[in-house]
Amino acid sequence: MNNLKSAISGIKVSSVLNRDVKQYGKKHLMNDDDETCWNSDQGLPQWIAVEFESPKQGKTLDISLQFQGGFCGKDCSVEFFTEGKRHQTSPFYPDDINSIQHFSIDISDCESFDKLKLRFQKSTDFFGRIIVYKLGLNLS
Repeated sequence: MNNLKSAISGIKVSSVLNRDVKQYGKKHLMNDDDETCWNSDQGLPQWIAVEFESPKQGKTLDISLQFQGGFCGKDCSVEFFTEGKRHQTSPFYPDDINSIQHFSIDISDCESFDKLKLRFQKSTDFFGRIIVYKLGLNLS
């Protein structure tokens, strides 16, 4: 299994709570600190876009997410892009819990990708906020 953290060239997010990037920004998604998180502002959909230094290939993308219970994504999907063109969308279904959840996405039909976007169409929060403590991406 290949951890993709070192191959990431950039991360973008749909919003940050009160624009407070120091406390709730995207840098907290993969920093391995249990006390920090990305906290979106209200509104839907919310998303996390991850860009890679070079195109990636594999049979399975394993996504690890740890949400804050009550602020979980619902009706979620991961979209794969190559040179700005979307060529695969796969749904995944998180539970409204605090523990780390794992999702295996079949990408055997995907020739390669240089960007992916995790899209949260709905939230368990009434205002549409999403809170993520951990994001992990592994390719096999």
